Amino acid sequence: MDALLILFGFVAVIVLIVFVKTVVVVPQQSVYVLERLGRYSGTLHAGFHILVPFVDVIRYRHSLKETALDVPEQICITRDNVQVGVDGVLYLKVMDAERASYGISNYIFAISQLAQTTLRSEIGKIDLDRTFEERSTINAQVVGEIDKATEPWGVKVLRYEIKNINPPRDVIEAMEKQMRAEREKRARILESEGYRDAAINTAEGEKQKTIKDSEARKLQQINEAEGQAQAIIAVANANSEGIRRVAEAIKEPGGYEAVQMRIAEDYVEQFGKLAKTNNTMILPANLTDIAGAIATAMNAVKQQR
Repeated sequence: MDALLILFGFVAVIVLIVFVKTVVVVPQQSVYVLERLGRYSGTLHAGFHILVPFVDVIRYRHSLKETALDVPEQICITRDNVQVGVDGVLYLKVMDAERASYGISNYIFAISQLAQTTLRSEIGKIDLDRTFEERSTINAQVVGEIDKATEPWGVKVLRYEIKNINPPRDVIEAMEKQMRAEREKRARILESEGYRDAAINTAEGEKQKTIKDSEARKLQQINEAEGQAQAIIAVANANSEGIRRVAEAIKEPGGYEAVQMRIAEDYVEQFGKLAKTNNTMILPANLTDIAGAIATAMNAVKQQR
């Protein structure tokens, strides 16, 4: 009975070993490289697979997910002979499991070394100042060069990103001084441009003010001249109308006598005013001959008639 149990246990162990060697479940986004008697037999994708016991062997396991590979910092020399420490991160993905398994012994180590050498080559083509502003260009160049080399390995390099560029301390201090000088230069230029613009605006304002003042004076003079002309015309019209009416009144009955009376009154009134405003006067010989003065004036009226 004990021997039977031992035999049963032995058979169970063998069956379990055979089951383990026979049944394989590949996870999602993974591939297994299968070898049969030491030779490549196929690639197992995600799912359930049955192998030939003791004949088929899972030799390599690869993930199809995108992998981030840290590229350690290294010293690179720029075109202007400045040493800078540069590190980055590389993103890659296995595209062909067979070539990734048999095309190279360790594609991760190989790609890391290739990224470093390519980065040193690209940094050596440009000056230090341009390394900071042309990161995207450097990244694209590194990806292009690495991708050419990794195609036979069945690995696709998707992108490369520079994380840090670390120049020496003395270079950093020199760059900071240069940046401060450049900022001060720009500030002085902006300040001078501000003064210039303010002076231009002030001069333009004065010019516009002078033009406006001259136009205002011109309009004022024109208005005054027009006003004076209209006033002269109005006075002339009034005088003309007055003379016309006087002439018409003289022609009416009694008009001639009224004119004589008006002349006499004006004569006496004006002579009285002359006596008030002057202390010394030269009197004509016929001062009291008012009738003679009226007759002289009426003769002029008759001639006008």
